[in-house]
Amino acid sequence: MSIPPSPSPSRRPTAADRIRQSARDLFYRQGIRAVGVEEIVQNAGVTKPSLYRAFHSKDGLATAFLADYQDCFWDRIALVRAAHPEDPRAQLLAYFEGLAERSAAPDYRGCALTNAILDYPDRTHPVRQEAARLKHQVRDWLVERAHQMGATDPDQLADGLILLMEGAYVVGQAFPPPGPAARVGDCARLLIEAQCGPR
Repeated sequence: MSIPPSPSPSRRPTAADRIRQSARDLFYRQGIRAVGVEEIVQNAGVTKPSLYRAFHSKDGLATAFLADYQDCFWDRIALVRAAHPEDPRAQLLAYFEGLAERSAAPDYRGCALTNAILDYPDRTHPVRQEAARLKHQVRDWLVERAHQMGATDPDQLADGLILLMEGAYVVGQAFPPPGPAARVGDCARLLIEAQCGPR
């Protein structure tokens, strides 16, 4: 996972900054439910009251972590949009090619949003609800790109790409590199060509 940049060197990190960074590292590597508040604050070098003042609860911190993680996704999207302006097909393919590379990293733990949904089977839990809400944002973005590409069925194409993404998140952890996830870019290309024609 790409971690958002640390606070500016001109500003000393606050207790909340350190807690947030600690949570990013621990939640992504171990899973949200596996990590306790005590471990988070010890890793951050702060006290429990600091966590509760800034985030009110572990669930509040977890939803902040998910928001930070989603920001990393949008940062990647901004990069591919800058590299391929006005070309939604190239943007999508660049994203999936990057996913193929990331999923081969030895410390790859998939998507934090997916992991959170699996961690919290109760659909009414606030952490799961936040993860699902952010997932819907990704699907909306894919549907928009599919419309821009002139897909014959934009919703179907978006759903197919979502299935590819989610599959790469999981098999990237299950198989030794390069594994099936290394082909996710090729599979995305085939899906797009089936709906939008070859280029």
